[in-house]
Amino acid sequence: GTPGVGKTTLGKELASRAGLSYVNVGDLAKEGELYEGFDEEYDCPILDEDRVIDELEDRMSEGGVIVDYHGCDFFPERWFHIVFVLRTENSFLYDRLESRGYTGKKLQDNIQCEIFQTLYEEAVLSYKKEIVHQLPSNTPEDLERNLDQIMQWIEQWMKDNN
Repeated sequence: GTPGVGKTTLGKELASRAGLSYVNVGDLAKEGELYEGFDEEYDCPILDEDRVIDELEDRMSEGGVIVDYHGCDFFPERWFHIVFVLRTENSFLYDRLESRGYTGKKLQDNIQCEIFQTLYEEAVLSYKKEIVHQLPSNTPEDLERNLDQIMQWIEQWMKDNN
């Protein structure tokens, strides 16, 4: 999902409830300096996707990992049994991004990314369509509903695959 939709909040809480491990790719990249440059226009580092994959390969092959990142097209398809794309209405998203200090082009481009479902489209093109699901992420109630729904999916998957 777009920055600000609630991926980190959902991912951390889900990992805690399900006993899974959680990886925030942005934090992983920062810790390991997994960058290949700096984007002046967006005032952010450019991720070295190959190094991120190398860094995560062993953990992902073990399974039981929740991966939190805004893009997904560079991750190997074999890593995921299900992909959730969080969606947030623009009025909520605008306020969240503004409170993080996003301004100008960076703010506008992230809002447009959400409007045009860019990251959902990327997910559908990167993985089997039937494993990609959109979830609303506007309110605390949405968060609880999403947690419950994903926990049910995890429990069912465990029954079917263990």
